[in-house]
Amino acid sequence: MKNDRFKGLLLVISGCFFWGIGGTVSQQLFQNEGIEVGWLVSVRLLIAGILLLLAQFLFKDKEQILDVWKHKFTATRLIIFALVGMLAVQYTYMASIETGNAAVATLLQYLAPVMIIIYVVLRGQSRFTPRDAVTVILALSGSFFLLTNGSLSALAVPMPSIIWGLLSGVTLAFYTIYAIPLLKLYDSLVIVGWAMVVAGITMSFFHAPWDVDVSTWTGMTVFYLVIVVIFGTMLSFWFYIESLQTLTAKEASLLGNIEPLTAVLATVIWLKEPFGTFQWFGAGLILLMMIYLALKKEELVLSSES
Repeated sequence: MKNDRFKGLLLVISGCFFWGIGGTVSQQLFQNEGIEVGWLVSVRLLIAGILLLLAQFLFKDKEQILDVWKHKFTATRLIIFALVGMLAVQYTYMASIETGNAAVATLLQYLAPVMIIIYVVLRGQSRFTPRDAVTVILALSGSFFLLTNGSLSALAVPMPSIIWGLLSGVTLAFYTIYAIPLLKLYDSLVIVGWAMVVAGITMSFFHAPWDVDVSTWTGMTVFYLVIVVIFGTMLSFWFYIESLQTLTAKEASLLGNIEPLTAVLATVIWLKEPFGTFQWFGAGLILLMMIYLALKKEELVLSSES
């Protein structure tokens, strides 16, 4: 039992570390290796989705892979989830990285819990509680310092990156809420795997995986692509899901904060991106918000697919 728990801890820490590194490596691909956002999104989704379905086929109930398409409700919902959830959250997140940096993009995406709170309150599904107020205050304060570095006269982050990052948070909120009925019926590997495949195929009509000039690629370009697709997408998600077999959702959510922390540190240390004192303070407030949510509200758990 103790060994199973250690395995779970190792899996969730590894998965979230891979997520954080994957975003930072994507920034390197966009800004220094000439890789286009749309192309990377289509390739990343297609390969990772196929590998997740393969994992389901080899290690879990393979009957579920096709069964999800046999019912009108699940098939329709899966397509909507793939296009409005999976594809949208992947593209907006990557676009935020390309126009800014991985640290800010990841932290802005993690404002999704606040957007979910606002949504359920406006829908009348929940009342606005003191706990919600603390969450919103931490999120807004953290975002202010992160984006302005404490100065009202200028933004420390490019406006396109902020817009894409906020849209990433909105789409992640949709992704989280809309997937719930499907995840009650099928394994997460089936739902997310198919969502990635459908989203990847759709994206391929605009950015075909084979439409790329590989003549400028180096060995490092290929290495970075492997990191993003295999480690930053497929393994990161699979490890996180597997960790839930031996860890509670609260524990996995708390350890999930390793992702934004990894993204921030990798962006600053490896890519040498400037990060001001007040930006560090803002990042700390957003991380505190995530920890506060994980400790106090176990039912609101986000699994990141950045």
